[in-house]
Amino acid sequence: MITVLTNIAAFIFALGVIVFVHELGHHLVAKMFGVRVVTFSLGFGKRIWGFEHGGTDYRVSALPLGGYVRMAGEHPDEKTADPGDFMNKPRWQRILVYVAGPAMNAVLSVALFAGVFMQGIPIQGLQEVDPVVGYILEGSAAEQAGLQIGDHILAAGGEPVDKWGDLAFIVSTSPDKPLRLDVEREGERTTLELIPKADPRHGIGDAGFAPKLLLRTSLVNEGSPAHKAGFQPGDAVLKANGKSVTTDQSFVDEIQPNAGREIEVEVLRGSEILTLTVIPELINGKGLIGVQLGIYRPLPLAEALAESVRFNIDIIDKTLTVLGKLFTRDIAPKSALSGPIEIAVWTGQAAQQGFKELIYLMGFLSISIGFMNMLPIPVLDGGNIAILLVESVMRRDMSLALRERFTQAGLIFLMLLMSVVVFFDLSKNLPGLFGG
Repeated sequence: MITVLTNIAAFIFALGVIVFVHELGHHLVAKMFGVRVVTFSLGFGKRIWGFEHGGTDYRVSALPLGGYVRMAGEHPDEKTADPGDFMNKPRWQRILVYVAGPAMNAVLSVALFAGVFMQGIPIQGLQEVDPVVGYILEGSAAEQAGLQIGDHILAAGGEPVDKWGDLAFIVSTSPDKPLRLDVEREGERTTLELIPKADPRHGIGDAGFAPKLLLRTSLVNEGSPAHKAGFQPGDAVLKANGKSVTTDQSFVDEIQPNAGREIEVEVLRGSEILTLTVIPELINGKGLIGVQLGIYRPLPLAEALAESVRFNIDIIDKTLTVLGKLFTRDIAPKSALSGPIEIAVWTGQAAQQGFKELIYLMGFLSISIGFMNMLPIPVLDGGNIAILLVESVMRRDMSLALRERFTQAGLIFLMLLMSVVVFFDLSKNLPGLFGG
């Protein structure tokens, strides 16, 4: 029950901030052009709280799943002679009003990611990690393909890969499909065939391997075996039990089965290599020493902003690739589409992990919502922009009947899409209802 409430609260908070910023973009640009804004609402349905200022009713409504800005004369059948009516403004101004919402989503996403990058995040998600294999799960698709630790992957599925993030994306969007890997091993090039296994819940591809990373202790618990052994935050973990540590999982594999036994861990502290002896304690059937490993590198403001912009562009690029693979049936809709239930689960999990993780997810959701709103589907901002651009080329307004048909088609499409997405959400999060 607590988990469900956490998911709901985190979802309402995250969506509320994103929707507020989106609608604020429409509102500010509309006001700038002298459009009379009648209502600024967070949520839909019955008004439960609010105030009036400058002729606008600022309100919070009962259903917290979105929001809207209602402008005077926004629809052709509402048009009057009032110069403050939206339809009386030049088309270029109306286009900018529609663009402002998604644009503010992009600004919010850049700001949120930059803030997280300034605090420091695991760089595995960034484009700094080379596509060098550091861990292979026993029985995984990577092991079956013949991959080995230390392999440098040059291309996957015919696409060159420079960083691990690119490789991971290709693998995740190729479930149960053969991928040709061009690999460099000990100075020689070879070719392997990898068939990522489809995740049973989400349907995305999983190969069971991880990159080679230099892991550092981001946290050492007071009074823990690691603290007593002399571990310090920032120590780079090189070896455990004489075996190289290339991922957090490879470290866990050496620690968890050895509760009560002495383990020698080789760490790099500054320029000095130290050997620390630690005895894992048995907790819930596992050997633990009380450290957290990660690869955290805080970025200065300018670098964080630049990395955030690049990161947002990369999200949009990968989103377009996924949409393309949906149309070519290279990826199943169930694995590519997520709706409110799935997003609520994500936000709840992120909130439980920490505020930084929630902010990170909000950045991803903000740019995704902004991108979705720019799709040329009637009812969405992108659809309205498309209609205005067509009218600009025609040099006349589209007939009211034709506009209504476009709007109806857009509503039907979105309702069908939402129905499919909610069905996928339920099948992934309540599998028992569908025989899973």
